[in-house]
Amino acid sequence: MSTANIQSFLMLGQSNMAGRGDLGAVPDIVHPDILMLRDQGWVPMREPINPDRPFAGVGLAASFAEEFVKTYGGRVGLIPCADGGTCLDQWAVGGGLYNQALRRARQAQQDSRIAGILWHQGENDSHSQADADAYEAKFTRIMDSLTYELGIAEVPLVLGEIGEFAGQYQNGRCRFFPLVNQALHRIAQSRPRCAIASAAGLTPREDLIHFDAPSCREFGRRYFAAYQRLRVVAGV
Repeated sequence: MSTANIQSFLMLGQSNMAGRGDLGAVPDIVHPDILMLRDQGWVPMREPINPDRPFAGVGLAASFAEEFVKTYGGRVGLIPCADGGTCLDQWAVGGGLYNQALRRARQAQQDSRIAGILWHQGENDSHSQADADAYEAKFTRIMDSLTYELGIAEVPLVLGEIGEFAGQYQNGRCRFFPLVNQALHRIAQSRPRCAIASAAGLTPREDLIHFDAPSCREFGRRYFAAYQRLRVVAGV
């Protein structure tokens, strides 16, 4: 398979980036110009793209990539690095998840150009006000370091809101999610080439924490719309 001219995207965060939508609940996205990274290199995309758990499923990245190819053409590569149930402290600079993302990104850079970063994380930092209050500073340290080490400080970064239904999860376990969403909005407003994708109106699985498959498809399209706005502003 030729891997020339691949524009690739880092998938970072926890389970809603990895994808927990039911396989088969929505039509498959199959396209010869959409690839995903595995240890052996680029392979044709199929879900689950980010098999962090045996129950990984439909996520937002497939519809993001589909919209990208429809709009810009070329080849798209998805770099799965998300890990379900993880908090920002587990993504800290020098830690296992951070180093794994570096390794996979560097593998991708051998034959692609990283064109953007997709981030969805925060449910595990919404269990306490202290964690929610610390979110912006922790995230900034992680992202500044990661993009510097990879030489991609100027690429667009799209953040996704936590779903409005998260407050109902396990009798309010994630009750501080509005504070995390506020932090994500502050980051998007203050950070160059950063935008946020709204989760308004999206629906959950029965667990009240993960987006269902149709909402994953819609969320991916919203991520792409946010990404496209960043490219327009940058004149790309």
